Parts: sequence; C-alpha cells; structure tokens
Amino acid sequence: MEVRTRAPGKIILSGEHAVVHGSTAIAAAIDLYTHVLFRLPAPSENHESIELELKDMGLVFSWPSRRLEEAFTAIDIIPSTLETCSPDCLKVIASLVEEKNIPEDKIWLSSGICAFLYLYISVHRFKPAMVAITSELPLGSGLGSSASFCVSLAAAFLSLTEVISIADEKNGWLTLNKSNLEIVNKLALEGERIIHGKPSGIDNTISTFGRLIMFKSGELIQIESTIPLRMLITNTKVGRNTKALVSGVSERVFRHPGAMHAVFTAIDFISKELASTIETPATSDISITEREEKIEELMEMNQGLLQCMGVSHDSIGTVLRATAKYKLASKLTGAGGGGCVLTLLPT
Repeated sequence: MEVRTRAPGKIILSGEHAVVHGSTAIAAAIDLYTHVLFRLPAPSENHESIELELKDMGLVFSWPSRRLEEAFTAIDIIPSTLETCSPDCLKVIASLVEEKNIPEDKIWLSSGICAFLYLYISVHRFKPAMVAITSELPLGSGLGSSASFCVSLAAAFLSLTEVISIADEKNGWLTLNKSNLEIVNKLALEGERIIHGKPSGIDNTISTFGRLIMFKSGELIQIESTIPLRMLITNTKVGRNTKALVSGVSERVFRHPGAMHAVFTAIDFISKELASTIETPATSDISITEREEKIEELMEMNQGLLQCMGVSHDSIGTVLRATAKYKLASKLTGAGGGGCVLTLLPT
C-alpha cells in the first residue's frame, strides 16, 4: 500500500508571535510544498524496519520494528492518534533518535525526526514502513517548513487507515473533506508541539486548509481577496531558532506585562483591519491604490510592533532599507530573527 501527499508552506501577513498570546493573525498558503511518499510493504518483502529518507539531504534513518516495540513496552506508554506526546514518551523517542548519530551540522533535524517517529507510531504502531520526504521550502526561514512537514506526514499516515476517508479528485490529487482535514490538522499540531514547544497552531492550520485565513485561538475564518495581492518574498538566509524566539517574547511579556499586552492588542486590531481591507471590493484604479496604501501602512505598523517584541534582525533591517528606497513596504514573516521578509508589490 502506498500514498503520496503534499502540504504547502505559508506566509503570515500580520500577527506572528502575537497569535501565540491570543491575538488575530492573517496567513496565506504559498505554492511551495513538502512531498511525502509513504509505503507499507507487503509481508512477502521481509522488510522489518521503519525507514525515513530525507532525499534533499541524502540522509536515511531506520529503526527495527522490534527495537521500537521493546523501547515503548519498557515504559508501558504507546502514543495513540491525536494524543499529546507525554514527557516519558518523548524521552523514549529522543533516545531512539540519539542512537542514529545525526551529523553535528544537522543536529537541528533531531526535533523533526522525533516528530516523525511520534506521528508514525501514534497511527501505525510498529508496522514496517518506508517514508521518503522532499521539500521545495527553505528550512528555518519562516515559510512554515516544519508545519508543512507535519501536515504532509499526518495526511499520509492517516490516509492508509480507516480514521479518514478520501473524497473527490481535484487536479490529479485526491482531497479530504473538512472533518477529515480537521483530524489531519490536530495530529499535525502534535508534531509541531514536539518541534516548537508552544506553537499557536496557525502554521499547521494554513498548511492543512490552504488559501487565505484569519486565525485566532485555534479558530479560523476563510477570507477572500477581491484583487490579487502580489508579495515578494526575500530570504535573508539567516537561520534562527523558532522555539528560542517564541520563548524570548514570552520572557518579555513576563517582564513587561502591561506594555506587551498593549502591543498584542494593537496587532489584533491591525490584523482585523487588514482582513477587512483585503475583502473590500475595489471598483477603480484609485480605490485599488488607496487599498494598497492602507495595506502598506498596516504592514509597516506591524513590523514596528514586531521590533518592539525583539524579534527583528539586522538582516531584516537591510531588506527593509533596500525596499524603502523604492517606496515599498516590507515586514518580516514568521518567527523573525532572520528568515524571510514580505514586500507588497503594488499593482
């Protein structure tokens, strides 16, 4: 039995970091994907391990099914679908990943491999399997590569079970209905928790449902843009640690609760106004220009507030100055600290 899945990356137009603290955020899917090939071999093939191949990096990791079963039987805790990974369970998974001697310069892959093992075992237990992954998304750049990874894995693993059912065919791909997508999204969030600690859920939600969404406290509303929004994405190629950046914002909240609450409230208003502006019909070239100017102002305000949170970076400032020379508005997207920058390209 074999299935191929894909899930898109994302950009956040407004509300990153603040969304973790209850503010509204606006996000959109982009046409860059993580692809998963998942195969359950036939018993006659005598394949007795769970194998993960990261094709882009030329790395292969495998665990004998019996080794995994023994490790979890020893603590009498086996994760089940949609269940949060317990500290004891995560400890066992981490030790299984440590056994693989991941190259020093790729040690950051550990949390993603832990998420893979958790997602797989929680759905298929210790069945032998082969999983191959490729991605069009730059890793650690703010474009949702980890969420795309978790969503595509969750969709693949659940597709070969009776938990979800396949719907109609669209553009050559089979699709899932809303209730099945919600199951995929919940499972993917558990993977994101292993990778990031305390994610808001916006990345896996936009990767699961696609299009353009307004997101707050786990609830999403699909929104429609009445004219195309053209965004330039600039990759600073400065790597960063999302978990550390999220933690840094939380520490600032602890030190300055009143001020940070005001920042989050302001971002909530910016996101809601941005959604309203995007959905406002444009009837003439003048109104299109006015609408884009309003979006630019909202982006600039959002960027200023992100700097208040301490998540900007010199490389982001370089992009902001470069685009400002051409009177273009830009802001970081995602966790910040490097990563990618969005620039609105006016009509």
